Amino acid sequence: MANEQNLVKGEDRHKFTLEEASKGGKASAEAKRRRKDLRLALEMLLEKEYTDNQGKKLTGTEAITAKLFQQAMKGNIRAFETIRSTVGQDPVQKITVAEINQDIIDEVEDAVLNQKD
Repeated sequence: MANEQNLVKGEDRHKFTLEEASKGGKASAEAKRRRKDLRLALEMLLEKEYTDNQGKKLTGTEAITAKLFQQAMKGNIRAFETIRSTVGQDPVQKITVAEINQDIIDEVEDAVLNQKD
């Protein structure tokens, strides 16, 4: 259970001092800058040209894709799922959000799957 003395009650619980807000803003900006720097560095590495063991030149993206594919071919399920997801072939998931008569769901599903263009 929380220590009652440490809980801030009422309207005061959402108030920050100017110093706290400033520190939070600076920390947020710094984290955003680090994420941007990481993204840019990774993009450069993906575009860079490398030479494989047979002397063939590949971009970083091509080399990683080849390794990912090799792993999938060896039975690595995570590699397979990554490839499947990347190419947009994820399985369709059915999610029922509310109590609906199954006959209605079947009728709508049939209508969607059997549409004619």
